[in-house]
Amino acid sequence: MAQFEKVSQYSVQHPKPTGLVLQYGTAGFRTHANQLDHIMFRMGLLAALRSKKTKSTIGVMVTASHNPEEDNGVKLIDPMGEMVTPAWEGHATRLANAEQESLVMTLKDIIEMEAVDLSQNASVFIGKDTRPSSETLSQAVLDGVSSLDSHAYDYGLLTTPQLHFMVCCKNTQFRYGTATVEGYYEKLSQAFIQLTKHAPNRTDDQKHLLVDGANGIGALKMREMEPFLQKELKISLHNDGSQGKLNFLCGADYVKVQQKPPEGIKMNAGERCCSFDGDADRIVYYFINSAGQFHLLDGDKIATLISTYLKELLTQAGLDLQVAVVQTAYANGSSTHYLVETMKLTVQCAKTGVKHLHHAAQEFDIGVYFEANGHGTILFSKAAEERIQQLTVDPNINDEKKSAAVLLENLINLCNQTVGDAISDMLLIEAVLAIRGMTVQQWDAIYSDLPNRQLKVKVADRRVIETTDAERRAVRPAGLQDAIDELVKKYQKSRAFVRPSGTEDVVRVYAEADTKEAADTLAHEVSVAVYKFAGGVGEEPKPFL
Repeated sequence: MAQFEKVSQYSVQHPKPTGLVLQYGTAGFRTHANQLDHIMFRMGLLAALRSKKTKSTIGVMVTASHNPEEDNGVKLIDPMGEMVTPAWEGHATRLANAEQESLVMTLKDIIEMEAVDLSQNASVFIGKDTRPSSETLSQAVLDGVSSLDSHAYDYGLLTTPQLHFMVCCKNTQFRYGTATVEGYYEKLSQAFIQLTKHAPNRTDDQKHLLVDGANGIGALKMREMEPFLQKELKISLHNDGSQGKLNFLCGADYVKVQQKPPEGIKMNAGERCCSFDGDADRIVYYFINSAGQFHLLDGDKIATLISTYLKELLTQAGLDLQVAVVQTAYANGSSTHYLVETMKLTVQCAKTGVKHLHHAAQEFDIGVYFEANGHGTILFSKAAEERIQQLTVDPNINDEKKSAAVLLENLINLCNQTVGDAISDMLLIEAVLAIRGMTVQQWDAIYSDLPNRQLKVKVADRRVIETTDAERRAVRPAGLQDAIDELVKKYQKSRAFVRPSGTEDVVRVYAEADTKEAADTLAHEVSVAVYKFAGGVGEEPKPFL
C-alpha cells in the first residue's frame, strides 16, 4: 500500500535505537531529548490515527514540563482537551517500542484493532515549549502526521494548557473559545477584568504580583498576555528565560520540594509571589513573613481558597449545586479537616495522578481538584453551567442573587477546564483574593499544615506492594498495613501510607503528625516496616539525626 511506503520512507529519517524501551505514562513519554526523535515521529503517526478514529482534532505537545532542560517529552491530547484514553496510551507504548522493521506491522495492528478508516480526514494541532531540542523534535511529529497524508497545524511555542484549550475550542466548534493564542488571552483577561470590577479601590500594591516563570514558556506567554490585562494586575516577571536555565533553581517544583524561594527573585516581607513550572500547568504561591520565614501555599491551600469562595457564591445565588474537592492521599490532613469540619464541603480522595483527579471531579456539579504540587483546575458540569447562565438573565431575582450569578459565570470563563493551567489558576486566585480583600497572609492563616515527611525505600520489586482506598491502605504484602496501623497509634493527629513508585523499584512513604519530630520518626518507622515486609535492598533505613 502506497500509504505505508511513505511511512517506511519517513521512518528511516527517524530511526529507533535498538533495544530502547519507553513507557507512555501520565506525563506521556519523557526522557533525555536525544532518545526521542523516533518517538516524536511515531506519536505524529498515532495522533493522525486517533484523529481519524474520533473524527476530531487531536493535540500533540512537545514538552518535559518540570524536568531539566536536557530532557524532553511528548503527550497526546484528546478531543475535549483531556488526556488521551488509557487504551491509546497502550497503543503509544507499543508503537514507540516497535523495532524499525516491525513499525508498519504494528501500525496496521492498531488500525485494525481500532477499526480506523484511513480515508477519513485527520487534523493534528502541535505545540512546543522553549527547550533547545523542541524545534527539531516537533518537526519529527510533523513528519509523522504528513506521512499518513494528514493535516497538521503547528502553533509553535505554547504552554501545555494553551494547546489543551485550542484543541477543545476546535472540537466544540469554537463554543469554548477561539482556537488562537489571542482567543485564549481575550477569554481569560475579559473574565478577570469583569471579576476585579467587584473589588473596587484596589491600590497598585494590591495589584502587584511577583511571578517566577521558571525560565520557560510560561514567562514568554505571560509577557504576551500583560497588555490584555489592562493594568488590573501588575506583574514583576522573574526567571523570564532571558538568561537563566529552564527549571534550574527555579519553578514550582523547585519551590515546593526545596521549601524556599527560587533563585533570581528578590522578595520583600509580605509580598505575594508565585512560581510556574516549565510548561505552565502547575502553580504554587509563597511569601516571606517579617521574621524572614518562608511560607508556601500549595495546591491544598489553592483548592481551599477557591472551593470556599465558590460555596459562598452559590449560597448567595440560592443555587443548590454540590461543590466537591478532590484530593489525593498526599493532601495535608489539616486541609481535609478544614474543608470537611469547618466548611462542610464534600471531599473525595482519588489515586495519585491528574487523570484520576480529573475523572473524579467530573462526578460532581462543581469539582475542584488540585494536587499538592499545584496542578489543578475547576470542572463545572453542563447542567451547573446552564443553571448559572439562566440565573444571570432571570428578571425575577434580586440584585444579590444576580450579582453572585454573574460572578460565577465569569469564574467559569476564567477557568481552563481542560487541564491544570498556571496562568488561569493565577488569575483565579488573584481575583478571589481581590474580591474578598484578603492578603496572602490571611489566606495562609485559614489553616496550619500538619508537619509531614516523605521518604523513599529501595525494594527488589515494587510490584509486591498493592494498595486500596485511593492508595491509603496496603493490601499486600500481608502484615504491612497492620504494622503501619500500630505505628500510627503512637502519635497525635497522625497518619501514614505507602505506595509503589510508577517508574522505579522504590516504595514512597508519607507520614504526618502533630509535630515535626513525630512526623519524622513515624516516617522512619514506617520505612523500616516497608524494608522488612516488602523486600528492601541495601542498608536498612536510618533514623533522622
